[in-house]
Amino acid sequence: MEIARTIIMIIFIILSIAITVIILMQEGKSGGLGAIAGAADSYWGKNKGRSMEGVLVKLTRVFVVLFLLIAAFLCIARFA
Repeated sequence: MEIARTIIMIIFIILSIAITVIILMQEGKSGGLGAIAGAADSYWGKNKGRSMEGVLVKLTRVFVVLFLLIAAFLCIARFA
């Protein structure tokens, strides 16, 4: 059981580093002057889910869910 807990802890640490890197790679949500001029309706504005930014947002969501599940498991395993 101790080996499995150690492996899960290593995965947890790698996942936390990956979340930090992915969040830092994302662009800010402010549109700047482009939002005032209506640039949000451009090709990249309409297809944001298929762009690299969209992939980063989806990866962030998946990694955060995994992070929370592993954190809950480690907490429960500690008290069991």
